[in-house]
Amino acid sequence: MIKAIALISGGLDSSLAAKFIKEQGMEVIGLRFKIPFCLKGKRHLPDLGVEIKEADINNDFLDMLKNPRYGYGSNMNPCIDCKILMLRKSRELMEEYGAKFIVTGEVLGQRPMSQHKQVLLTIAKRAGLEGLVLRPLSAKLLPETIPEKEGWIKREKLLSFNGRSRRDQMELARTLGIQEYAQPAGGCLLTDHQFSKRLKDLIKYGKYDSGNVELLKTGRHFRLSPEAKLVVGRNERENEEIEKLAQDGDLLFFPPAEIAGPTALGRGKFSEEEIKLCVGIAARYCDLEGAQMIDISYRIFPNKEEHLLTVSPIPDGESAKFRL
Repeated sequence: MIKAIALISGGLDSSLAAKFIKEQGMEVIGLRFKIPFCLKGKRHLPDLGVEIKEADINNDFLDMLKNPRYGYGSNMNPCIDCKILMLRKSRELMEEYGAKFIVTGEVLGQRPMSQHKQVLLTIAKRAGLEGLVLRPLSAKLLPETIPEKEGWIKREKLLSFNGRSRRDQMELARTLGIQEYAQPAGGCLLTDHQFSKRLKDLIKYGKYDSGNVELLKTGRHFRLSPEAKLVVGRNERENEEIEKLAQDGDLLFFPPAEIAGPTALGRGKFSEEEIKLCVGIAARYCDLEGAQMIDISYRIFPNKEEHLLTVSPIPDGESAKFRL
């Protein structure tokens, strides 16, 4: 039996493509990529009846993002280079998995930057997979691929979806018995303006690494100086996440146990005045119930020794000057 690797994002289109090719008599291995800019929490995958494998491309993605050959979309999203990277990694795994070709869920015309005809063909060529990337949802609108020429898959059984409407995909999902699937939404943080602004800040100040990138996904962010940054939790979950992400030398700030307020993390080099500024910003988000002053404790991670500062919350307009 001919075997194919199907790229699985967790969205409807990739799930449909994998299930559709399996229904044509192919053995399909689903492949999910771990990258540093996906929204927290994995999308629920429908039951596709295929084995799902995962590949970590975090470091390769970070390297690529510094200078993508085909540039960025509206924010920091290097969509074309991202797809090339994923296909190159898929090509490397083809021999290990015994696969003959790659399947993706891309639909012609669905994305303005990366899903028009010439770009789709360029992506496959740049990945070293010219003729070996089958996009079954739009295959009839694209040149014939090697799987079709070799008779592994019948072209007449493939589809001609086009454009941004999901009506055809939803009908196909019903036909294939896929009842639960993720609604269309931006799963990539690089398409988000606020996140991209924070990422540009990391690159600008030479702080671009996997640990700092992970911290971007949580809390309110404040740039105090080229060497000092503060992250303030917005809720209990983020407070816990911030503590988990602390690295040696980070400052951790806490409100009194009896007062509702954020955990905050300072990363970098801080003067005494900047530490006071961190405390004032953290106090700004505490539930003071009319009090003018608050005690904020802080420690240098992983040390347990705590220091205490009594401060007034920094005014909103003052803190906004540092907000990313």
